[in-house]
Amino acid sequence: MARAFSHPATKDLTIDGVLYALSDPIRREIVSRLMGCEGMSCTKACTEISPSTISFHHKVLRECGLIHSEKIGVEVINSLRVTDLNKRFPGLLESVLEHHKPGKAK
Repeated sequence: MARAFSHPATKDLTIDGVLYALSDPIRREIVSRLMGCEGMSCTKACTEISPSTISFHHKVLRECGLIHSEKIGVEVINSLRVTDLNKRFPGLLESVLEHHKPGKAK
């Protein structure tokens, strides 16, 4: 049986962890694609890279608290933790993504 995903509590989110995760253009692209949707499978969030690379980037995003992952059947559905992030760091996510150039994550 697969292990459940571990997600940090809102109070445990750190600015260093969030900024580290957002420093990578592939992870910014994933976050950008998740913005405004209720959830998306790992494979739909980033189709141009290998599954192992996608998995690694989602792990980084999950461990720093940017996304919430839930296994539904054979898929992992990810959603952005916008409410938690805005509670801890108001406006940070929107500010970073405002300067992200979509489609530049290669």
